[in-house]
Amino acid sequence: MSTASHDDVVGRYVRVEVEGAEYDVFYLEAGQGQPLVCQHTAGCHNHQWRELLRDPDITSRYRVIAYDLPRHGKSDPPNNTEWWTSEYRLTTDHFTGFVVAFCDALALDDPIFMGSSFGGNVALDLAHRRPDRFRAVIPVEGADHAPGFFLDWWQHPHANAAQVSASGTWDLMAPQSPLADRWKTWFYYTQGSEAFRGDLYYYSVDHDLRGRLHEIDTDRCPVVMLTGEYDYLTTPEDGRRTADGIPGAEFLEMSEIGHFPMSENYPRFKTYLEQALDSIATKTGGGAG
Repeated sequence: MSTASHDDVVGRYVRVEVEGAEYDVFYLEAGQGQPLVCQHTAGCHNHQWRELLRDPDITSRYRVIAYDLPRHGKSDPPNNTEWWTSEYRLTTDHFTGFVVAFCDALALDDPIFMGSSFGGNVALDLAHRRPDRFRAVIPVEGADHAPGFFLDWWQHPHANAAQVSASGTWDLMAPQSPLADRWKTWFYYTQGSEAFRGDLYYYSVDHDLRGRLHEIDTDRCPVVMLTGEYDYLTTPEDGRRTADGIPGAEFLEMSEIGHFPMSENYPRFKTYLEQALDSIATKTGGGAG
């Protein structure tokens, strides 16, 4: 009889209360040390962070926690409301409130928050609204404003939203990224699309830090931004402009990588992530890094 090979990633549920609603939130975790909380991209789930969760170079120093946002992956809509009676539209208030409530539910002390795409945007909103709650933030593929993707045709009966959302990921990835990993990223997006449009309401409509970036205090909450050179939704120019508007923020352009760096080419993403984590450790006076 063969012996199965297991890694150290563990999945759990935790009850999180936000704005009077109760959510059973699924999350994966691995490692120990400084908490590193990870948010997936819009319309997707925590599978995107699988290689990070399995990387002993990171998990030997960080407790990596990757959750499914409610209505995504294995996290259902709220338990105690008739959520089906209204259209899902994610707002900045709810998104930031959820992240803080999730960290509180796990009693995380001074976590680092990292999110990609709309998760990168909420990282900026968290630094702006709750610098007291996070050791630092790493906005990946984020910017102060990302207009134009909350589209009316998304729910048209003649549109196959799952197919469109998956196909749209392809040219957002770098051609240098391994083919198998690009197909995995594509596959993640074939599995669900109902929440995607509601996520894009936050991404393209409600999130807007234009004119307020200077209010982010990087002495309290350092900001290290990462953007792939092949990302045409949030371009390197967008990321650099945003970082330039935040006193003390850092920006790293990731070469030969696109909009889904953690799943399309994790080894390459890792080199930039480690730079960001080392910078945060230096700025915050030690700890993991």
